[in-house]
Amino acid sequence: MSERARKSLLAAYLATFTALVFIATSVIVVETPATKGFFNLGETMVYTAALLGGPIIGAFAGGVGSALADLYLGYPHYAPGTLVIKGIEGFLVGYLALVLKRMNIKQWKMLTLITALIALGLVGGLGYNYYKGETILYFLNHTVTFSIPGLLWPILGLLLASVIAYVGLRSDPKIGGEVIAVIIGGLEMVLGYFTYQVAALGFLPTVAALEIPVNLGQASIGLLVSIPLVRTVKAMGAPTPS
Repeated sequence: MSERARKSLLAAYLATFTALVFIATSVIVVETPATKGFFNLGETMVYTAALLGGPIIGAFAGGVGSALADLYLGYPHYAPGTLVIKGIEGFLVGYLALVLKRMNIKQWKMLTLITALIALGLVGGLGYNYYKGETILYFLNHTVTFSIPGLLWPILGLLLASVIAYVGLRSDPKIGGEVIAVIIGGLEMVLGYFTYQVAALGFLPTVAALEIPVNLGQASIGLLVSIPLVRTVKAMGAPTPS
């Protein structure tokens, strides 16, 4: 591919995936009233953009497309944080997917174990400290009060860490690299919004933690949709700039 053709393809990817991230983020919105945040399907396209287009496209489409959706949907207080958080998320997924494929088996297994421990700490630690006890669920103008046991989060963290370890230790970088890259990007997004809500928006950690399960759900759906979608596109022989 000539340099001119590559630049044209890069521009097409930037425009297309920025629009797709915007659409995916806007098409379904389920608000969390306590934090004025919302569940969306944006991660499906953020990860797809990053895995097909590379870190630059992932960063631009993820950050700009998502921030524009925040503004369009009436959540301007989240737009600055989203621009940075989703931009970093897209960059991490695109960059790590490329780097992990070049790792040797020993490096790959070491990174897998580190990622698993980080996932256990984030999910288990944040959830146990900030998201337990009596909780109010808001859904379609109804409220439901229930209690979340503290041990739920270490268990979920252990399950996530086990999945990461299983994928990493039983596969080589060429097979599992994209999965691990998406998981790391998703964890950055979860931690990023928690930090932004506490540091920039002034929410108590216990309130900001209400979105941890929501953002984990977004990342999980993004993983389940983007990986097979990317492999299908690549199998069709579509040209990519990465």
